[in-house]
Amino acid sequence: MASVKHGDTVRIHYTGKLTDGTVFDSSLNEEPLEFTLGEGQVIPGFEEAVLGMNPGQSKITKVRADKAYGAYREDMVMVMNRDQLPAHIQPEVGQQIEMRHEDGTAFIVTVKDVSESSVTLDANHPLAGKDLRFDIELLEIV
Repeated sequence: MASVKHGDTVRIHYTGKLTDGTVFDSSLNEEPLEFTLGEGQVIPGFEEAVLGMNPGQSKITKVRADKAYGAYREDMVMVMNRDQLPAHIQPEVGQQIEMRHEDGTAFIVTVKDVSESSVTLDANHPLAGKDLRFDIELLEIV
């Protein structure tokens, strides 16, 4: 039986959890995830976990933050005057807002704090700085 190697396209089911067991994502009630190893479509630690698996095999793997979404960076947290936000946006803690770089590319920020005069925005990925655990089942090599 062939095992997964770089360049293979695979179909898997997975459940992603934080170290405290909280589920943050799962494909179990959806279509399986399909991706090609080596194309950067999933986080590096997840791809490394699938490498070498055989169809029908399941495993539990831990992925350190540096192989997932990277370290949490304080320099990606910014405080803006409320009047710098478009008037139609009424910021609330936890809300995600799409913003644009000067070159027009979009990025998502999360509202961390709101006061009468300012809004604190966090451009880190919500899972940045966190170690993750994945339950993975390799369904097939496509």
